[in-house]
Amino acid sequence: MQPKDAAIRKRTQIAKANRTMFLWVAAVSALVGFALVGSIFLTQKLVFNEKILSEKDKTVSTLKKNNDNVAELEAQVRILDTNQALIDSKAKSDDQPIQVILDALPSDANSLALGASLQNKLLADIAGLTINSLQVDPVIGVESLSGDSAAQDASTTSVSDQSQITFRFAVSGGEDALKEVLKRLERSIRAIDISSLRIESQGSNRVLTVQARAFYEPTRTVELKDKTVKP
Repeated sequence: MQPKDAAIRKRTQIAKANRTMFLWVAAVSALVGFALVGSIFLTQKLVFNEKILSEKDKTVSTLKKNNDNVAELEAQVRILDTNQALIDSKAKSDDQPIQVILDALPSDANSLALGASLQNKLLADIAGLTINSLQVDPVIGVESLSGDSAAQDASTTSVSDQSQITFRFAVSGGEDALKEVLKRLERSIRAIDISSLRIESQGSNRVLTVQARAFYEPTRTVELKDKTVKP
């Protein structure tokens, strides 16, 4: 009976050792799993924090550059305020000289205002001059929905050029009157680019036909915005 009891005890000890080994292996595997998950989480957290710090550095750099440019911009404005050409071109005596630049390049596409300026200022009060026609095209996508209008001249207007206003006019009069028109267009505060000019004789008068464009610069808004950084 003793050999049989010894064999039973050995099998019992072996089974107990196997259970103990299994428990140790399971415990170590669980610890390794937790450590691996923790390492992945910490790595993701570290990468996310690096992204946040990078975006903050970009913001700080942009603000620093903007602050550094303020002094230079103020100096340039002061120089413009002493520019005699701007002072002589002021529309009103109490205007700042820099207002001339703002008037030369308005911030909105107001084709009606341009038409009124042409009719009441540039082409007005010229002895012997008659305005035969004056047409200002609304800006496509800003003042009009499409380019299907018959008034739109494809030779002078492009859908992509939304910072310009095209116009055309025809005036008649003597040689001196037409010269005065061209001088006024040249001296105009607002930049005018003449794309087509034609002079025809009609009896004792001459007819001047002009196709041109004026420009504007849309308002730009600079503001700070919140940005969400995703992991």
